[in-house]
Amino acid sequence: MNEDTDVPPPGALVAPAAARNRAPILSVLRRVLPETGVVLEVASGTGEHAVHMARALPGLAWVPSDPDPQARASVAAWRAHAGLANLAPPIALDAAAPDWPVVQADAIVSINMIHIAPWEAGLGLMAGAGRLLPPGGPLVLYGPFNVEGRFTAPSNAQFDASLKARDSRWGIRDVADVAAAAAARGLSFGERIDMPANNMILVFRRTP
Repeated sequence: MNEDTDVPPPGALVAPAAARNRAPILSVLRRVLPETGVVLEVASGTGEHAVHMARALPGLAWVPSDPDPQARASVAAWRAHAGLANLAPPIALDAAAPDWPVVQADAIVSINMIHIAPWEAGLGLMAGAGRLLPPGGPLVLYGPFNVEGRFTAPSNAQFDASLKARDSRWGIRDVADVAAAAAARGLSFGERIDMPANNMILVFRRTP
């Protein structure tokens, strides 16, 4: 099936941004992810990215997760609709928790999470990556980030204000702060890739 034209199945949620950003994200994932292995997606949201990436990367076993039951139900609906053998059922995972219901992953991907969550969730994400990933295994983060304490566009400043209005613990993180927190948890900063709509991808790798 082609999710670009399918009507969403019953119980599935739709995020318009997912249709806009999935192709640019996929182009980076093709390069930075291993060809085979297990990819844990943290905070899968609607599940649209999980379906798109699993379909495009058949050598990878894609494991979606989310702490929200409604999100997991949406992921399950999209998964049933897509019928992909390499897309696992969604699991309940709180990034901030000290223990995750996963024992191993060759790569971890998190799309649009750490700015729409308390900083503790971002720290937990990096700690989990430090525990699970093999040496050299990538942690891939996508979303808006600040650079040297500055917003990269006026729209990001407006977005940050709207996030903080919803929850004072949320907000756009600075690349340097993320890199420092990752380094403290056994992850080296690999690269920063500028993406459309004033977003970025940050790639970290588990140190030996």
